[in-house]
Amino acid sequence: MTIPQREVSVAGARLLLDGALVEAEVTVADGRIARIGGAAPNGATVLDAHGWLLLPGLIDIHGDAFERQLQPRPGVDFPADIALIDTDRQLLANGITTAFHGVTLSWEPGLRGVETFRALLDARARLDGALAADNRIHLRLETYAMDAWPDAEAAIASGRIDLLAFNDHTAEIARRSEDPARAAKYAERAHVKGPEILRLAREMLAREGEVATFVERAAAAAREAGLPMASHDDASPAVRARWRALGCGICEFPMNAETGLAARAAGEGVIMGCPNVVRGGSHMGWHSAEAMVRAGACDILASDYYYPAMLRAAFALAARGALALPDAWALVSANPARAAKLDDRGRIAEGLRADLVLVDAEQGRPPRVMATIAAGRLAYLTPEAAARLG
Repeated sequence: MTIPQREVSVAGARLLLDGALVEAEVTVADGRIARIGGAAPNGATVLDAHGWLLLPGLIDIHGDAFERQLQPRPGVDFPADIALIDTDRQLLANGITTAFHGVTLSWEPGLRGVETFRALLDARARLDGALAADNRIHLRLETYAMDAWPDAEAAIASGRIDLLAFNDHTAEIARRSEDPARAAKYAERAHVKGPEILRLAREMLAREGEVATFVERAAAAAREAGLPMASHDDASPAVRARWRALGCGICEFPMNAETGLAARAAGEGVIMGCPNVVRGGSHMGWHSAEAMVRAGACDILASDYYYPAMLRAAFALAARGALALPDAWALVSANPARAAKLDDRGRIAEGLRADLVLVDAEQGRPPRVMATIAAGRLAYLTPEAAARLG
């Protein structure tokens, strides 16, 4: 539920302040954290949060779970506005106050094609002011998406893109599509027949000579717009260095710790997935995100494909002794904010955007989001939290 507010005070919680958990009252007003400490102002709505933690809102820098709202079953599509509205509610229920939706723009038709890209951008524009979380666009641009570039270029130039990442899945799709069963999965999301997806992939691979120039052009446009940029699935420090030279200061899902460490040594953000942490390993048999965190090769965790994993991952790292909770929470708040060039959030401090999440983390039970404050508004409340409003 969203309640119009002038001022809201959260009382009795232990809050994450300057790397430590302390008890203090927090008052938010006009979308900002107005005051830390002191009594609630007269007339303020007070939320009794005794026994709970007050933490910075989660910042999801890479998430594509929204695709399941667009296409809940292969080949079954729904309008983008329905998808974004429902996704916004999921974000808030999971304490995510800023989300970069990983919108893939590829040579594929269907879910990752130009028409879907246009529909998402248009829906987000129409819903401006109607969504409670800060819904942003993380353009995952395939390196072979040369024909789709006019749409991407126009979106970047008009300020509709918030982060650009380069992806290269074309050769992998072509290789896997040689198996009819695997080809069928790609084909369903693209609304084509199995053999057609293999033909399209091979046609694009034949244009390999165009890729380098295209990537350089796209990176130049992103640099001109001041966008943060990322590369995806880097296989080695040498590959990372090539992307760094183009201005990509974020390393998404490196294939090994060596590459992650090289990126961190260069002062770059390294993203791994929260589901990987929660499940204890990659569902695809790739590198362990927790091992990367322990090695110092990863400083950011993202929802990847499952929003509830963000909260659980931070608490799991703390419970397993990988990091203290304040440091674990930085992986899902302060660190992604810094990588995405958002200096107004990710921490609890006076004057910052009031994006906050109340969590019941009582021992012996899984951590639960009890309330989410987005831009100073009570955007999500459980029945337990609603009963504590006064």
